[in-house]
Parts: sequence; C-alpha cells; structure tokens
Amino acid sequence: MLHLQIITPEKVVFDDDVDQVSLPTSEGQITVLPHHTNLIATIEPGELIYQRHQKETLLAAGFGFAQVGTENVKVLVDLAAPEEAIEEKHIEEAKRQAEEAMKQKHTISEEEYATAAGNLAKALAQLRVKRRHRRI
Repeated sequence: MLHLQIITPEKVVFDDDVDQVSLPTSEGQITVLPHHTNLIATIEPGELIYQRHQKETLLAAGFGFAQVGTENVKVLVDLAAPEEAIEEKHIEEAKRQAEEAMKQKHTISEEEYATAAGNLAKALAQLRVKRRHRRI
C-alpha cells in the first residue's frame, strides 16, 4: 500500500492508502506502485488516477508537484477535481475565454498569454475527465 495525499490551496482532497496512483507529469503519465524509487515530479494538467480496493478514482489535475517516496506520494496541485464536481458549462466558458485571450497574443503580455494557456490546459483536462464516461 501507498499513502497518498492530494492537496490543493483550498483543502486536502484525499489522504488515505491506495494500491497505486498514476500522475500526469511533465515527462508523461507515470504510475507509482509501493516501493517506488524516490522522486520529485512536475505535475501538468491531466488525469490523476488512483486505485484503491480494485476501484479506480479519476481526478482532473492542474499544475503542481509530486513528491514520491517508497511508501507515500504527496501531490500538491492547484486543481484536483473529481468528475462529479466538474460543471461542464462553466468549464466550456473558461475554455472559450482562454482561447479568446490566446488569440490576442500580440496585444497581451507574455504573463497574460501564459496564464491563458495554463487556464486552457486545465479546462481541457477537466473536460477530458468529465467526458470520459460518455465514450461508447
């Protein structure tokens, strides 16, 4: 078993033992099992999946970091949303706003562009999680 903590600035989203966890890192999706080698990874927007008692739980993750030990994983991210907490209409609007801001690349600052790109990446991650269950 691994002890997994998922923490956002607002709250502790999850703090319990799991069988494994898959993380969306800057190097690609990685799966952490018990006795994994120690590492620190940058988390990118995507699907954070943990398995507990043969049940998979899927969260939309934002930007952050993960600290992996042999018996624990601590994930610090700015977003960790389960599918049921994602309001599709709200996220679609956030996606549209981010895309509009990015079209103004020549009239906005680099920081504003980077913020819009980050918001777009998080919106897309949330939509992937929300729509995953609709696949036939």
